[in-house]
Amino acid sequence: MKYLILIFLLCGVLLSGCEQPLEGPPIRIGYMNCNSETETMQRFRPLTAYLSQELGRPFEAVPVDTQDFESRFAAGEFTFTHGNSLLYIIMHENQGLRLLATEKRGQFGSRTAGSIIVRKDSPIKTIKDLQGKRMLFGPQLAPTGYLAQYDLMLQAGFDPEVGLDYYAIPRGAYKHEKVIYGVYFGEYDVAAAPTLDLELMTREGRISADDFRILAQSEIIPYCTFGADKDADAELVEKFRKALVELTPETTVKIDGETIKVLDSAWIDGFETLLDEDYDPIRAMAKRVNMPPYQEF
Repeated sequence: MKYLILIFLLCGVLLSGCEQPLEGPPIRIGYMNCNSETETMQRFRPLTAYLSQELGRPFEAVPVDTQDFESRFAAGEFTFTHGNSLLYIIMHENQGLRLLATEKRGQFGSRTAGSIIVRKDSPIKTIKDLQGKRMLFGPQLAPTGYLAQYDLMLQAGFDPEVGLDYYAIPRGAYKHEKVIYGVYFGEYDVAAAPTLDLELMTREGRISADDFRILAQSEIIPYCTFGADKDADAELVEKFRKALVELTPETTVKIDGETIKVLDSAWIDGFETLLDEDYDPIRAMAKRVNMPPYQEF
């Protein structure tokens, strides 16, 4: 009998050191593709594993193209979302998406800005000087790579559709970097650059702050944002939000036997809980520029 008790005790010790099985079917998180599906999965696989570990539920990462994000969310392909702040507003307005937490990265933390830049040696001094010039924008649904700059020009009394000689959006991946390099190498006169990308590329030594001059910069607005389906379980949603804001630079997760720092992998400094009203400046921009979800044809 004592040997039988010893066996039971040994089994209990072994089981207590093992991970408990996750409960329920996979819950999908739609992650906006910034550059490619491969990069998106590499960045956010550890974060997804961390959420599974903390909530005791299996989460699955789904890379989603920006242009398809709302339609795929509306079709029920995923319950939680991670995308830029304009996508949050579009889906909040049209689909009832709930705000969870906002990503922190760079000098402005959970907020960021858009800049209009020229080369340091450019004769262009003001937005009015853009008449007849060539300009590069980021993706059309990028709040600090298109929307903020278009709005800055309109508010200065300059209509890009009439005033610019030509404007374009680069193809393929790394559009924001291509925009900045397009001006650096003189292919275009002016560019719509996210202020965060300028900061990061300068910090990494790929450009110098002396290479460019900022003609105008928008007010700071919320950065990338996590949201949840309006019909998702309220308790699960709150646990999800809490797990995000409690992340620290030291938080790790094990994947394939490797210990990985969750925030480092995702290129994120942390998360903050903002209010929906904090996104109102982006709403105002979208209305002035005639952008979704407020466009009028």
